[in-house]
Amino acid sequence: MTATTVVRPPQVPGSPRWAIAGGAVGGVILSVYVLLFLFGRRIAPFRPTELAGRSLESPGGDHLLGTNILGQDIASQLILGARASLTVALLAGLGTVAVGGVVGILAGWFGGWGDAVLMRLTDLVLIVPKLPLLLLLGALTGGSVVVLSVVIALLFWPTAARILRSQVLSLRSRTHVRAAKGFGAGTWHQLRRHVLPDLSLLFVAEFIPAAGRGVGLQAGLAFLGVGDPTLPSWGSMIRDAVAFRGVFITEAWKWWLAPPITALVLLIIAITLVGGAAEQRLSPRLARHTR
Repeated sequence: MTATTVVRPPQVPGSPRWAIAGGAVGGVILSVYVLLFLFGRRIAPFRPTELAGRSLESPGGDHLLGTNILGQDIASQLILGARASLTVALLAGLGTVAVGGVVGILAGWFGGWGDAVLMRLTDLVLIVPKLPLLLLLGALTGGSVVVLSVVIALLFWPTAARILRSQVLSLRSRTHVRAAKGFGAGTWHQLRRHVLPDLSLLFVAEFIPAAGRGVGLQAGLAFLGVGDPTLPSWGSMIRDAVAFRGVFITEAWKWWLAPPITALVLLIIAITLVGGAAEQRLSPRLARHTR
């Protein structure tokens, strides 16, 4: 008998194994941000608004990333700025999925006039000009992170609602769901046992972009001056650096502008990588290819 050689196809970017590996990298990066969120106040050497040194000190000594034009420690602002971004990512992501999930599931499951009303409401929210409304509400509420998170969730749930509704419409007509109804299962039992578990992948798939969107919107609004002035933010750091006309003439951009931009980009990349890995693990069809 001759031995049979099994030739495995090469793993290319985008395959399940690459997605899991990327998720591990994203998880490590995200863990660092979570630690900064939890222990940032203990790690930061100075208060974010403290005049800790001379104006525009270069990195070194007591200031690992130097100081800004006011003499505030940039490393402290960078560490404490993680709190605002992660808070918005979590609250906006969960809020978007929660509102979109409730609307999509109710519309898809019950149908009829309720479906028509909820979908017209979804269409109405879709056409609302979001950025002007965010700027207005952010300015009226003082730029609170929690309020901004709620507003973001209330403005960006329609996409999740439409996707979840279409999946519920498909699940409602499947044999096992109809059989459960035939055996006398109530609405809540059918949803809890036969519908919600099959929607878990979609919940994750919608949470990930919603969280990344929240991070970007919060930073963008802070850059435009809409934010809590007492709370350090990467967006406000970028705004202050760009407002200084000599930031690109001197080398100050290296320690003042580049760090918050890098931190922001890395966080969004980490969220995206973790989301891709989560989809691979939660989808039975894709998980079979990783074994």
